[in-house]
Amino acid sequence: MSVQDLPVPQVALVTGSGSGIGRATAIRLAALGSKVVVGYNLGREAAEHVVSELAGSGHVALRIALEDADSISAAARAVGERFGRLDALVNNAGSTVPVPLNDLEALTDEVFDQVVRINLRGPFSVIRALRPLLEKGENAAIVNVSSLAAQTGMGSSLAYCAAKGGLDTLTVGLARVLAPKVRVFSVSPAGVDTGFVPGRTREQLEAMAEKMPLRKVTSADDVARAIVACITHLTSATGIVVTVDEGRHL
Repeated sequence: MSVQDLPVPQVALVTGSGSGIGRATAIRLAALGSKVVVGYNLGREAAEHVVSELAGSGHVALRIALEDADSISAAARAVGERFGRLDALVNNAGSTVPVPLNDLEALTDEVFDQVVRINLRGPFSVIRALRPLLEKGENAAIVNVSSLAAQTGMGSSLAYCAAKGGLDTLTVGLARVLAPKVRVFSVSPAGVDTGFVPGRTREQLEAMAEKMPLRKVTSADDVARAIVACITHLTSATGIVVTVDEGRHL
């Protein structure tokens, strides 16, 4: 199969794409020929810089704050007015508050609610708002960026593990609800070389990598390739979790 034969999305939206996995995904989708909506919350300049980096034309940066229902609704209207459809949605935006797993007192209700609100309710709100546009798309797909923490219960906090576990369950449920028009995936990385987890160093990632079967640190582009593969190659799959972790789960 040549690149020309792939079901490349005409219009793709990537939340949290000012840096890291989101940026890498936007770059790959644009290189295939997609018009990319670069979603951001506070980093407008970074998002506009990503737009300037992308191959092709017609890309746009839009504010999509996962805790702000009005910004999500406004973004959906803007995408509808500009493109009239959406072929791929990558729910990449998220955040975490590191709390030691055994320190239940430090994991306050406020922290727990914040983490779940951003990492679970937020992606659902985006999907709900964009569903009509996705159903107008061709070979439409949603990819939720999850985490191995959903499967292991080990991560930056128990709230983050629970939120990502909920996101994987949401992926399965939505795969049933949105079929046959929209496919839904989770891509589940672990220990990616980005600045997502505050205070985590490259040295720590390399020490972790030495204990993994493939013995390398996962890059943002490694995850982006898996995301794009779900959209363009896994056309007969839906409701699955694609793990990108150098074999850490083994």
